[in-house]
Amino acid sequence: MRRAKELSFEEGKTSITLYNRRTDKSNAIVTGCFFIVATVSAIIGLLLYDPLLTSTDYLHQGAANYSQIILGAVFEMVLVIAACGTAIMLYPYLKRYNEQMALGYFCFRVLETVFILLGLVSVLSLLTLSYSYTTASNADTSIYDAVGTIAKAFHDWTFILGSKFMLGINTFIYSYVFYKTGLVPNKLSLLGITGASLVFIASLLAMFGIIDSFSTGELLLVFPIAIYEMVLAFWLIAKGFNIHYTIEAFEIEPKF
Repeated sequence: MRRAKELSFEEGKTSITLYNRRTDKSNAIVTGCFFIVATVSAIIGLLLYDPLLTSTDYLHQGAANYSQIILGAVFEMVLVIAACGTAIMLYPYLKRYNEQMALGYFCFRVLETVFILLGLVSVLSLLTLSYSYTTASNADTSIYDAVGTIAKAFHDWTFILGSKFMLGINTFIYSYVFYKTGLVPNKLSLLGITGASLVFIASLLAMFGIIDSFSTGELLLVFPIAIYEMVLAFWLIAKGFNIHYTIEAFEIEPKF
């Protein structure tokens, strides 16, 4: 085992000795499934929030669609679990190339889920506000509307910072490692790097008010990363990681 590591070092390779071929295939399938679940649950959750987040009459529509909003929150919790799952599954592979980059990816992925959870809390708070408004007698609409506006703005900012800003950073990191190691095809890695860069730019443009959320311009910027995650997921499920195995260890070959 030690001899295999020494040979890898001399050849400029990063040796990995924690896994075997069968385990890596299983890990790749699980990782791909996590990516699919994360994407699908994020879309469904956002659609289920529609009566509360997009309606001008959200104070009435929230309470009227109470169960739908709660179901949307459940899907977002599934999203958080799946996102954490991708971080846990990818970390050991990224670590074998560069521990600092692996830790950076893991931290930014976790920060993404933190912002998602904060947004989830804001939605549930807004739902409670809506229910309180519809059940209260002689409710002061102006006060409820002011509080609701703050809650909606809080959700909008967490969405920009989590699902765009942090997503762009952590996707760029693991896609860069994929490109340097050849864990997945180069074209796929480059698509990830491009998609990550575009969604990061979209977050900055949204912060400065240059583009609106869900506008045509923003959708064009975030579309590549959505395609990338789906293609990556199915690639991992079908093909797995591209790892060079030896009898005693397997190796990832960095590109310089």
